[in-house]
Amino acid sequence: MNITVVGSGLMGNALAQVFASIYPVKVLAVVDEDDYYAPVKMNFDIMIAAGAATKEEKENVISRITYTKDKTEAYSDADFIIECVPEIMELKQKVLAEIENYCKVDTILATNTSVMSVTEIASLCKHKERVLGAHFWNPGHLIPLVEVVKTEYADDKYIDMTMELLKKVGKKPILCKKDVPGFVANRLQHALWREAFYMVENGIADAKTVDDACKYGPGLRWPVLGPMENSDMVSIQLSYNIHNYILKYLADNHEPSKCLSEMLEKGDNGFSTGKGWQEWTAEEIVESNKNLREHLINNIK
Repeated sequence: MNITVVGSGLMGNALAQVFASIYPVKVLAVVDEDDYYAPVKMNFDIMIAAGAATKEEKENVISRITYTKDKTEAYSDADFIIECVPEIMELKQKVLAEIENYCKVDTILATNTSVMSVTEIASLCKHKERVLGAHFWNPGHLIPLVEVVKTEYADDKYIDMTMELLKKVGKKPILCKKDVPGFVANRLQHALWREAFYMVENGIADAKTVDDACKYGPGLRWPVLGPMENSDMVSIQLSYNIHNYILKYLADNHEPSKCLSEMLEKGDNGFSTGKGWQEWTAEEIVESNKNLREHLINNIK
């Protein structure tokens, strides 16, 4: 199988690395770089230092990746093409529609969008039945989850082929049966964020307390115990009783937290400015990113 990744940014390079563990990969580069392979090399060097990869694996993967700016070369013999261009609807629509001028009639076309409607992205394509979502989570080479999103036009055979492809390259694909905003994981994540922001906004707890509540409480269970299994574990009756009491007290706002707007007005933008919900030194920012990377790498050892 021949794979093509559209875009040589953060996610594009990570996806190329994932697919090149088995398959030849072409990356359509949209900007010039002194060394297109540098991001993949850096990813591997960090993994090698942590004992999660070998130099031989690094060499083999890099040998299977080819960067090109030629669309005919990138698309003509591809069996699976995934776009990783910026989250701009018109751009994604244009890219997928243009690909159809070069690729085979049965090539699977995937979009890596994290929240946008896959159906809308596919609207300009002639063969909408082969267009689907394949949302990798950042960092794409370390997080197992990939959300495969089915549109109302999608042919099940292309969905099944994509699920099998992702399993072969070591990912954990899940199927989102309906093309809804946020798919599965982002809907869950932002339901939690809404409640977290609400509690800080209303003085129930400060930002660090909310984070600690997740990290040292239910977050420790999440890698092995999802909400549905947890509900079965504690019983459907208890789940019902708790929701019958608590749901009316939970956040139900349909606009972003006013705290977000206030922070943006003051120029506070999180890590990039050193202040958001909390204040961050340069050393703390480095440590946070390092902790996340090490945790994810340990998960794949």
